[in-house]
Amino acid sequence: MKILFLTENFPPESNAAATRVYERACYWADWGHQVTVITSAPNFPEGKLFQGFENKWKQTETMSGIRVVRVKTYIAANRGVLHRTLDFLSFMATGFFAALKEDRPDVIAATSPQFFTAVAGWAAGAARGVPFVFELGDLWPASIAAVGAMKKSFALGLIEKLELFLYRRSTAIAALTGSFKDNLVSRGIDADKISVVINGVDLSRYAPRSRDKALADEWGLAGKFVAGYIGTHGMAHALGNVLDAAERLKDDDGVRFLLAGAGAERDALIAEAAGRGLNNVVFMPRQPKERMPAVWSLCDVALVHLKDSPVFAGVIPSKIFEAEAMGLPLLLAAPEGEASAIVLNDKAGLHVAAEDPDALAAAVTHLSGDKALCQTFATAALAAAPDHSRETQAREMLDVLQMAAGGEGRRAPS
Repeated sequence: MKILFLTENFPPESNAAATRVYERACYWADWGHQVTVITSAPNFPEGKLFQGFENKWKQTETMSGIRVVRVKTYIAANRGVLHRTLDFLSFMATGFFAALKEDRPDVIAATSPQFFTAVAGWAAGAARGVPFVFELGDLWPASIAAVGAMKKSFALGLIEKLELFLYRRSTAIAALTGSFKDNLVSRGIDADKISVVINGVDLSRYAPRSRDKALADEWGLAGKFVAGYIGTHGMAHALGNVLDAAERLKDDDGVRFLLAGAGAERDALIAEAAGRGLNNVVFMPRQPKERMPAVWSLCDVALVHLKDSPVFAGVIPSKIFEAEAMGLPLLLAAPEGEASAIVLNDKAGLHVAAEDPDALAAAVTHLSGDKALCQTFATAALAAAPDHSRETQAREMLDVLQMAAGGEGRRAPS
């Protein structure tokens, strides 16, 4: 099968969408399918081109058997509405035209968040008479309204109408969580065209390992109990709550909070931590994807953190599965929902209320003082990891693509 996939983010970017699309496409290519990915020059989240790349109208490469076509975009950091919107719209345009110039595929897919990518995918599919599959990675624009990036307005209403238009016009939808499917069905979208394909982890890339001594020494983490948050520092993650918890534990020299990654909120978090004298918070900049297992090895517990909003009760952060594959206990601070159900059902860690610094601080103290409990959670996490393998997700997503290509988009795989 010839698969054409649009995603604004792709390796060497290491955010969830980039990793998800790449790791599944590797399996598809290995299984004999022809996979082309249309994306931008890597720049997320800082809005700066990665070393060795140019923002050209078109450049192609082959990565792990995948044909990668990078197109020119308006590059902006992952902050602010105006510039990010121009970024999204530019990829919608250049991605669409690039899709028209590729050999005719059997199916076109596009992933959100930022569903202007999905607009490009739908338009290319319509222009070429090819089935279109919308991978729903986030309830956008609901999520940007939830973090306060946009307020209820005429413009937001128009975006929501466009959102529903795309759901209705897509041949099939692959939702990353059951809550996303429920949301769409409640808004009148045909349930039979929506499959649920939950995120996963590539077990060939992540596995238990001893703490990286050189990295621990470099960042002053040797001999410390490390609660590590690894990922985007954005408005949806409410990491100011971690600083509040850290302030409650600043007299415990045996505990460190590691915040590793980049994002719109990172600079403000660093400034606030410095202003509050929080020497127990360590900020590590974004690391290359191949170094992520070494960064995870620094953690005694994996911290997964989301803003206190009903919108995020339906989100399942992919770092849950990476941490499980690393054999790490989990500490989830998020609204009760699908993510908490996974952590608790896997018996892989603790769940505390979102944006409750006292509960978060108490949980870190509890875990740091109970090595046996941490080991119990770690063992259960590692045992559960194969249930969330990227290979399984790749097969499930491929089923959706094949059914759409075969004209059966309204019969969602079970």
